[in-house]
Amino acid sequence: MTLLPWSHSCSAGFTLRGWHSPPSGKPLLHFIHGNGFCGRTYEPMLALLAEDFDLWLCDMQGHGDSDHGGPFLGWNRNAELAVEAFVAGKVIFGDVPRYALGHSFGGVLTSLIVAAHPKMFTRVVLLDPVLFPEQEMVKRRLLGWLLPNPLADGTRKRRAQWEDRQAAFAKLQGRGIFQGWEDAALRAHVEHALRDEPGQGVVLKCSPDREAEIFESAPRGLWRSLNRIKTPVRLIHGDKTYPFVKQSAARLLARNVHVTVEEVPGGHCFMQENPQGAAQRVLAFLL
Repeated sequence: MTLLPWSHSCSAGFTLRGWHSPPSGKPLLHFIHGNGFCGRTYEPMLALLAEDFDLWLCDMQGHGDSDHGGPFLGWNRNAELAVEAFVAGKVIFGDVPRYALGHSFGGVLTSLIVAAHPKMFTRVVLLDPVLFPEQEMVKRRLLGWLLPNPLADGTRKRRAQWEDRQAAFAKLQGRGIFQGWEDAALRAHVEHALRDEPGQGVVLKCSPDREAEIFESAPRGLWRSLNRIKTPVRLIHGDKTYPFVKQSAARLLARNVHVTVEEVPGGHCFMQENPQGAAQRVLAFLL
């Protein structure tokens, strides 16, 4: 799979970066990663999808090769910045069908994009999107920092530096969110989501503080946006994912006739546990 770098000086005053495949006339697939990852973390799945699609991978604020950009600007603003970069860059692909794919945090951003820009994509797949329940979002807005947030607290304590990529692979393999990942998927993450730092070995491109900022925040008007979606959407979640993801998927299925839901074996990162199976399911719905 050949990927070329792109960059976009966005209206928020920093640069978004990512990767795209050389334009070939195939349908174009826009992809956004999960929190703490980057687009190329998912290379095993994306390489399979590249047989049928040209790819546009967007690293969001503070992730991958994109600028940190100061304080996190929020889910909604980041979704619009992704649109801004895509509108500027998609010209080189010509008038081809456009599709969208997103995982976790990236799945939510993709849903916000689809709701606000209904003609941008023909079909969309959301991989285990973290669609927060409405009552949880209300509590967050009212109580904010008073509520416990073990995800954010644990993230800030997470190790962010290793002597080299081999050491990082050995320490991450089978632990935490990486449990069950295929070796190729973890290698892609270690290769592309870490950077070389003189005198420090390798460090995470997405700082734990940025990842925690995202865990401490939530999109505005998420369920109003989800209810407005008119584009055909397939939501695929793992059978061992977070309970709230399953509950929100069922609620969205009941509310929006344009959404279908599919459960597959695996956890929140099922596409990293079985890239081949995930690619097949994505392809089957999009094409």
